[in-house]
Amino acid sequence: MADEGPFFHGTKADLRVGDLLTAGFRSNYRPEVVMNHVYFTARVDGAGLAAELAPGDRLPRVYVVEPTGDFEDDPNVTDKKFPGNPTRSYRSREPLRIVGEVTDWTRLAPEALQAWRDRLADLRADERGEISN
Repeated sequence: MADEGPFFHGTKADLRVGDLLTAGFRSNYRPEVVMNHVYFTARVDGAGLAAELAPGDRLPRVYVVEPTGDFEDDPNVTDKKFPGNPTRSYRSREPLRIVGEVTDWTRLAPEALQAWRDRLADLRADERGEISN
């Protein structure tokens, strides 16, 4: 059965209800890669982590989104790293529509955020840290 959401997207972009998130932007995790998909999750904490790790100096934000077309499990975490889809992470070639914002999500402690950044740096240095695009 397909996940019915609600769905979330984390970013540092300042967006409004009705805006569309589209593919074609650089990856937050490997900036040399232009993404063919838009990524989202059914877990607020997963979107919060993505928002915290997004590049830039703006405030991290978590938006409620709805897919405008078909979507699939995110192969970067599904089966490669976690059997099934326990992270409830997805991707779509079609835009995601912003339908709201979550303002009460839990921010990471500075130490936890640094640990994630260190992990990403290690992945970037490791040739196997490839993104399935």
